[in-house]
Amino acid sequence: MAQRARMEALVSRRVGCRATASDLVQELFLRFWRRPQVKVEALDTYLLRCAGNLAIDHLRSENSRERVAEAAILLDQDAAGPAPEQALEIDHDLQRIEAALRALPERTRQIFLLNRVHGCKYGEIAKAMQLSQSAVEKHMMRALEACKASVAEPAVSTRRPGSARR
Repeated sequence: MAQRARMEALVSRRVGCRATASDLVQELFLRFWRRPQVKVEALDTYLLRCAGNLAIDHLRSENSRERVAEAAILLDQDAAGPAPEQALEIDHDLQRIEAALRALPERTRQIFLLNRVHGCKYGEIAKAMQLSQSAVEKHMMRALEACKASVAEPAVSTRRPGSARR
């Protein structure tokens, strides 16, 4: 009990709260009381060291709790999805991309869908459609340019998707 004030002062400086320091020192005394008798030469030094370590443990657990809480908040924000304005813009972009894909020549659209939707590799598409891999790559470039141009241009456009740079 003679070391209680020193221990609370030490812990209070580390954690920045007198009430928390008092609680931590009380916890330390309870732990010490429950332990089997341990021979310690310098009990005051031992208790101060234990108090300092307990303060560090407390700060670490508080930091962990804060990080978990922040992560939970971020997950909740992500789960909420995009803002209504963003969702509307995404919907418009998807509609423009769909229109651009419909405007592509049948073979180009088919190659694009085989690659991007069905996950086929260029070599597989070339073999299935009896084309060279270079031809498949050119069709894909044309389709990707059409998609990119459809999103980049204003919502109302006179230019046909797919008629972008060739």
